[in-house]
Amino acid sequence: MKAFIETIKNIFKIEDLRQRILYTLGILLIYRLGSYVVLPGIDPSQLGALKKQTSEGIMGLLDMFSGGAFHNASIFALGIMPYISASIVVQLLGIAIPYFQRLQKEGESGRRKINQITRYLTVVILALQAPAYLTNLHYQLPESAFALGGTFFTISSTIILIAGTMFIMWLGEKITDKGIGNGISMIIMIGIIARLPFALAAEFASRIEEVAGGGLVMFLVEMVLLFAIFMFSILLIQGTRKIPVQYAKRIVGNKQYGGVRQYIPLKVNAAGVMPIIFAQALMFVPMLLTKFDNNTTSGIASAFSNVNGFWYNFTYAILIIAFTYFYTAITINPNQMAEDMKKNGGFIPGVKPGKKTVEYLDTIMSRITLPGSIFLALVAILPAFARMFGVSNQFAAFFGGTSLLILVGVVLDTLQQIESHLLMRHYDGLMKSGRIKGRTGV
Repeated sequence: MKAFIETIKNIFKIEDLRQRILYTLGILLIYRLGSYVVLPGIDPSQLGALKKQTSEGIMGLLDMFSGGAFHNASIFALGIMPYISASIVVQLLGIAIPYFQRLQKEGESGRRKINQITRYLTVVILALQAPAYLTNLHYQLPESAFALGGTFFTISSTIILIAGTMFIMWLGEKITDKGIGNGISMIIMIGIIARLPFALAAEFASRIEEVAGGGLVMFLVEMVLLFAIFMFSILLIQGTRKIPVQYAKRIVGNKQYGGVRQYIPLKVNAAGVMPIIFAQALMFVPMLLTKFDNNTTSGIASAFSNVNGFWYNFTYAILIIAFTYFYTAITINPNQMAEDMKKNGGFIPGVKPGKKTVEYLDTIMSRITLPGSIFLALVAILPAFARMFGVSNQFAAFFGGTSLLILVGVVLDTLQQIESHLLMRHYDGLMKSGRIKGRTGV
């Protein structure tokens, strides 16, 4: 405890780090306040039906990613997910279209151009989602809830919703530039954290009221399981630091630096939480196609809107596995690894340098990515199993799933940045046992 207090003091001794943390907290406060600003022309006292709609199912996930702004009919109601969806499309285009491949290789100028294209695509997606959201409002709320109506309300609210999401994007970029951590990831995380106290209190109250079924004992069991899943998620996000020494020669070879042998660190989960975010963004598409109206969903759209259903969770798991391979492929470059090994005199015993080494590394990455992707998918669908055993919908979302994995990943990433600031100024890090391992941000 004493060491922890000393570390906190050291953090606030560093002026640059202190300013970054306070700046980040200020931006997050602006975001949270904005999630309670209701769209002009809507009576906030008549949002009960909308809150009920977002208490469970995929609508609850939408509300979670918006930090509660969805059920508040807020100017930030669409959240940051349209930007995530646009980022997915642009990254996929980077594989298939030569123009985007050239932009990826042009360095900073190419990155700025890609970001600009992503913003334009975000506006296009918002132009589709905003009217769908407003249609849902008309289905869920009584006519008396609308002080304004007709075409003027639709056009003005659409513009406001688009501007709200673009403003959130700007806030995220400011956190990344002048704050601590990845801005978009921090905004998603703060929305998730905002739901945790209410979900925990609701679950505790429901267990206390139970006459049979364990009551408080079951609540304690749930907390123990939640802690165990939390720790497992940390191990899953961090992955492995390096292949064990006794297998290193046979599996990944070694590199030589000044006569000292160093093994290549390959993570079981090199993609972090990005596959979860990508897959979840795609699972929201059925709700867009049905214009958020639960009364008209049928067939395939209905099946993929049921977060407890088999087809939803099966498809979700497959998408996570596929995106894990996809994101690992764009973040781990076997060609670059083989080239670095060759430049530094490294080699893999029994494998020729050059093309054979690239093929060998690619095969090994594919093999170790498989268990990582399966475990990631398993943790992602755990909330469905928690609901089967009687855990409330809101609290079950934290038994694995998107919320827990994003929460763990962002926290680790932020702590890693804080630790880097401490170590640069010769202060002790946050962990005595070793460096904190973060993950790739959004």
